[in-house]
Amino acid sequence: MRHPLSDDARAALTSLHLLAQRIAWLVRRRMGRVDRELVRVYLERGGERKLHLGCGLHPLEGWLNSDLFPTERTILHLDVARPFPFGDELFDWIYSEHLIEHLPFTGGQRKLRECHRVLRSGGRIRIATPDLAFLLALYRDAPSDLERDYVRRATSLYYPSAAAPAAVFAINNFFRNWGHRFLYDEATLRDALARVGFVDIARVELNQSEHEAFRGLENEGRLPPGFLELETVVLEAVRAGAPALAAAD
Repeated sequence: MRHPLSDDARAALTSLHLLAQRIAWLVRRRMGRVDRELVRVYLERGGERKLHLGCGLHPLEGWLNSDLFPTERTILHLDVARPFPFGDELFDWIYSEHLIEHLPFTGGQRKLRECHRVLRSGGRIRIATPDLAFLLALYRDAPSDLERDYVRRATSLYYPSAAAPAAVFAINNFFRNWGHRFLYDEATLRDALARVGFVDIARVELNQSEHEAFRGLENEGRLPPGFLELETVVLEAVRAGAPALAAAD
């Protein structure tokens, strides 16, 4: 007699199946010429070169879109935890949204160092990432209406058995969900950029920039109105001069 699988066992088998699929996909992709051809065609097309790291389901037109597990053949496989598959000083613009927090702090430094290396002198980077300050602000005595809505949604989605919405549920979820490894505040992200050689570091508004290439990039549609702006810090910076020496992690 066959015994039905428990929910935990079924979930574990599903995870193993997905992992096997990803490994098989990665082997096929690495053995082929898909990624080398994507890079070659993009770099030979002329004009400004723009690298989008961790595009997920939001590829950008005119950019070399990349992701760890691309969902389309036109998206480059790129693991930001490893050296980038490019020569030095190739790109004019680099952008990543809600990606660096998926790396440990030292991994984030290596990613930023690689970004500095592949940017041309005068090239610019834009980093959007969850802001630790927004999580701490959820504990204020008088949260805003938007913050209360945020807490209510996080509690109902991820802790449906909770007696009532509370900031503690939103905070725990943000640290434990989605593979987050290290959450930055503005000061720490500024320092991380400066340590690898970036200059003229400035905080900017979501989807706003002095530079046309950086306008309208953040994917606000994936969350209820106002939520992405609430939880995100966005910094832009410039690569100046020769590549920075590797800093001790």
